[in-house]
Amino acid sequence: MRAPAPETRALRGLLILVFALVAALAFAAPTYPELTGRVVDQAGILQASTKAGLVSKLRDLEDKSSIQLVVATIKSLEGYDVETYANGLFRYWKLGEAKKNNGVLFLVAPNDRKMRIEVGYGLEGALTDALSKVIIASAVTPKFKAGDYNAGVERGVEGIIEALSGDTSEWTKKVPPPPSLFEELPPLLIFALFIFIFIMMARSAGRPTNYRRYRRGGPPIIILPPSGGGWSDYGSSGGGSSWGGDSGGFDSFSGGGGSSGGGGASGDW
Repeated sequence: MRAPAPETRALRGLLILVFALVAALAFAAPTYPELTGRVVDQAGILQASTKAGLVSKLRDLEDKSSIQLVVATIKSLEGYDVETYANGLFRYWKLGEAKKNNGVLFLVAPNDRKMRIEVGYGLEGALTDALSKVIIASAVTPKFKAGDYNAGVERGVEGIIEALSGDTSEWTKKVPPPPSLFEELPPLLIFALFIFIFIMMARSAGRPTNYRRYRRGGPPIIILPPSGGGWSDYGSSGGGSSWGGDSGGFDSFSGGGGSSGGGGASGDW
């Protein structure tokens, strides 16, 4: 029996390597919980009355605006950072409608002492990163530090709903102003900028300006951008939503195909 050609052996080796890499990636992927309702309390930190109240608020939000907000508590981040895990869980559940990408995930990992508000593409303008950070820091973190997970989750959900409903007055005033240009620049760069300006001014002081040289070329030419241009809308598309009814304070439904690009904010306590 003739031995396989070198090319065949190389191809077999490559295929084995590919299969090994795929298997390793699959093994390393987080074991996400299933989407069993608007509140998935895998960590078991919420009381039954709290969950029932949250389900009612989340269902009411969806009925009025089609926004799908889901609360999830998990036992472990499995070694992943909270941003990676939350974004992966959001995409696994496909929260929000496919064309609107109007889903939000409020994730709490009590054993890791981490939390995150993950926002779908279509809601990043309403529930900004800054607002998400303020809601976590001022509404949720103090309750969690006091050991009251139920009150913290409730207050966080209320803050998210208020922001999504346009009632941001309470939260906007807590958003810190953006830093000025000189606050963002390191001191060494500011010093170098002043030296550069000083040198340019010193050179200009000893050199007469020939204005005629700038006028010989005639009037300036103004180039306008082409008409009809604009930003293209983009986003994820997929199947339509498929949400069922609620039963006994809990509900069974599936995500509508939405996606998230990593908008939102994280926190710990």
